[in-house]
Amino acid sequence: MLATDIDRLRDDLLASGYTIGGLTERLGGPALAGLARNTSVAATRALGDDRDLQASAIRLLLLQQPVAADDVKAWVSLPALRASGIVVGETELRATVELKPHGSDRSEGWICSDATPLDGRVGTPREDFVLGASPASTTLSQLVPPGRYERALDLGTGCGIQALHLDAAHIVATDLNPRALELARISLVLSGISADLRLGSLYEPVASELFDLIATNPPYVMSPPGDARLVYREGGFTADDLVRQVVTGGADHLTDGGTLSVLGNWAVTAGQPWEERLAEWIRPTGCDALVLQRELLDPYEYIEIWLTDAGLSGSPEYLDRYRSWLDYFASAGIEAVGMGWIALRKAGREHPSIRFDEWPHAVHQPVGEAFGDFFGAVEPSRLPEPEFLGRSWQTHAGLVQETIGAPGAADPQHLVLRQQYGFGRAVEADTALAAIIGACDGDLPLGVLVGAVAGLLDVDAEALRDEVVPPLRRLVADGYLLPG
Repeated sequence: MLATDIDRLRDDLLASGYTIGGLTERLGGPALAGLARNTSVAATRALGDDRDLQASAIRLLLLQQPVAADDVKAWVSLPALRASGIVVGETELRATVELKPHGSDRSEGWICSDATPLDGRVGTPREDFVLGASPASTTLSQLVPPGRYERALDLGTGCGIQALHLDAAHIVATDLNPRALELARISLVLSGISADLRLGSLYEPVASELFDLIATNPPYVMSPPGDARLVYREGGFTADDLVRQVVTGGADHLTDGGTLSVLGNWAVTAGQPWEERLAEWIRPTGCDALVLQRELLDPYEYIEIWLTDAGLSGSPEYLDRYRSWLDYFASAGIEAVGMGWIALRKAGREHPSIRFDEWPHAVHQPVGEAFGDFFGAVEPSRLPEPEFLGRSWQTHAGLVQETIGAPGAADPQHLVLRQQYGFGRAVEADTALAAIIGACDGDLPLGVLVGAVAGLLDVDAEALRDEVVPPLRRLVADGYLLPG
């Protein structure tokens, strides 16, 4: 579609009330919740027999139901929709894609993608299938540190959803799939977002260009070579080599201080901890890094997820494909698959900070700020001791203190500091450490507080200082304490 035709389509959608607010008011909470579960029953019942423009738009573009051409004849964009193949039919129309209202902090618009199977329908997706909004794409948007960026790269844009969320003066969005770029163009123009769309694999389309932010949910699924491939999820690389290349190549395309945010998975092989495998990718980049492994799946769990995703459950070929994947994993020595989040910051340090955490616990989304805070805390947490103690610090506003003990006991058995923000970390503190942290209000220098607590507890101040400085540095690094 031409940009002018997409502009007309936007006008038609707005005039029809086909927006997030319009859907919410028309369908109601249960129907929207049902659509989130990929069922259209409640939404269909909410529309009843209505044939107004809003109801017709919902049926045609969201519920994958036919509508009479006369019911949308008021749309100025209808001839262009037919000419482009987005809708087909003469007296009765069907949509060949899904066009769904979508909102972000930056804009409210629409996402153009292939249709999500509804109501239990199962089918094999086309090889160049373009995925719409998904839990993975939503998660990636929440991993990006907030802020205004000058140049941002959406690597593997798909339907363009990440570009809708990126707050940047200039956005480059790439994809290996030409059809994805065409649908992304519709998404972005409809939503009023300007982006430079480029065709190509990984960093090839951006050559020597640099970016302040790279965000990517690459096609990381580790399927056997020669297996039927879906471009949106499988890159055709061996095992986790695609994610490795995303990480190792990312640093070459970051500006000083630039950030790479990746949602991906990695192989866990015999005799090598996952942290060691990823460290081999990250250390040569010279970047600071924080990696959180959110899930660890055995091969059976992993394979079943992606065979189901490909629409193969219950098909005659399911077991043969299952065995093929198992044989491939065995030959590659893959004993499990880690899934999680990788963030790099090009800080230019002589000794980068690289941290790996197994973190299956609940977090407080969005966690982009927590990733940004981790990188921002590296330098303060490493200050020379005189300067570290000479500074004032304050506790994060979202930090709470919990006491745990037997009912009726005079004193608690445990004192826990818990983050009600970011990654939701928690740490147990003894009496002295808790007292020091509790006194951190951004006023007095830390060294003065340590000396005061030593006096209250009648302990040697120098000994207490030596005891508490290491955990206090960790608390700064983990975002419990902030510069005063």
